[in-house]
Amino acid sequence: MSTVNVRPMTAREFDAWQHATTAEFAAEQVAIGRWPLEGSVERAIADNTSRLPQGMNTPRMLFLQGTDADGATVGHAWVSLDHPQGSPDLAFLFDIQVAEERRGMGFGRALLAAVEAAVVDAGVPALELNVFGHNTPAVSLYDSSGYSVTTQQMRKALSPSRESEHLHREE
Repeated sequence: MSTVNVRPMTAREFDAWQHATTAEFAAEQVAIGRWPLEGSVERAIADNTSRLPQGMNTPRMLFLQGTDADGATVGHAWVSLDHPQGSPDLAFLFDIQVAEERRGMGFGRALLAAVEAAVVDAGVPALELNVFGHNTPAVSLYDSSGYSVTTQQMRKALSPSRESEHLHREE
C-alpha cells in the first residue's frame, strides 16, 4: 500500500490549487446540467470566495498537500472542520484529488486515509463528502473505504410526451 503524508499547503500551492479547482468545479457543474456554461467560472470563483472569505487563512479550513515517502506531491484536499449545513461533529470534504500521473497506484486511498487522520487530529469524529454519480472510481473508493450513502440525488431529463400534451389540452 502507498503511504501519503499530509501537510498544510503553501501560499503558492493554495493559489495554484484554487485556480485549478474553480475551473474544474465549474466544468463539473456545467457537465451535470446544474449551471449554464456562460458565467460558470465566475460563479465558481464567487462560491469559493463566499466559503473562503480569508482565503487559505479562513478559520476551520484545512488545505492539505499530500506527499509520498520521498516528499513528492501526490495530491491535495480541502476540508471544512465545520459542516456547511451546521451538522455537529461532522467535517466536510470539499475537494480531494490525486495528481493525474499518480492515479491508479493506491495514492487515492492513502490520501483519503491521511485526510481522515488529520480531521480526527483536529477533533472532529466524522467526515462527509459529495461525489458525482458518474465518477465511478471515486464512488468505488469511498464505498470500499467505509463511506455509506446518506442522501442521494437523482435526475431524469424530461421531454413532453403526446399524452402530457393531451392532458394539458383537456384542462
